[in-house]
Amino acid sequence: MTAALRPVVLCADDYACSASVSEAVRRLALGGRLTATSAMVLAPRWPEDAAPLRELRGRLDVGLHLDFTSDFAVAAGHGLPLGAAMRRALLGGFDRAAARAVIERQLDAFEAAWQAPPDHVDGHQHVQQFAGIREPLVELLARRYGAQAPWLRVSRAPAGLRDLKSRVIGWMGANALESIAAGARLPWAKWLSGIYDFSGGEAGYARHMATWLARAPAGTVLMCHPALPQTVGSEGGDAIAAARAWEYAHLASPAFAAQCASAGVQLQRGRDLYTAAV
Repeated sequence: MTAALRPVVLCADDYACSASVSEAVRRLALGGRLTATSAMVLAPRWPEDAAPLRELRGRLDVGLHLDFTSDFAVAAGHGLPLGAAMRRALLGGFDRAAARAVIERQLDAFEAAWQAPPDHVDGHQHVQQFAGIREPLVELLARRYGAQAPWLRVSRAPAGLRDLKSRVIGWMGANALESIAAGARLPWAKWLSGIYDFSGGEAGYARHMATWLARAPAGTVLMCHPALPQTVGSEGGDAIAAARAWEYAHLASPAFAAQCASAGVQLQRGRDLYTAAV
């Protein structure tokens, strides 16, 4: 008897943050190499880049990449560097009323361009689970969407894939977000993989991917950050531009398809996995 394939959601973060990211996401999705993407709606490109993504509606979960820490968030007036945001979350939390207003504006911006609610919500640098943000986020999603609420990403690495970076991410509120999502009867994804230090080149990324796929429990979200290779200086100071290019190269390659087959993994949409369980 053939063993059942393990479902994994492969989600490309940062859609619309640049032309090279958006084009890479669309190409990978058209090739069946992604099942979700998360949009940075504060990016000036979002209204423009939402339009060509619509041809993938129904084949790809498209969600909100909630943003409190990017340059776009700083320009919008509410952003903080990641370190400052972490300190605020740990030392009393974000002001909930202010956070609620920021979240609502980003949901409005998502819907205005996408012309539909998000399939899921996660966060740039995992801010969706920070204290003072997670509470109004869950409240808003439950009130705004009811039984059709998007699924939430919980940024908790599976036990066999934890290192210092992933543990710190989890400590910033994974358990708390899961608890309040469950209390509000919102769907959520329990596990997150794809965490690394953005070094090692394409060969190193391929080795990471083999491990992530082999050890991912069923229903894991495996995040990625692909982009087409950029001309030097073409899109400004993206600190992980090199990593984005090698991620795209590997995900687009026959080697990635072979890794999924070898690991017994089937890429699947999150809305088909998580919403049925609530």
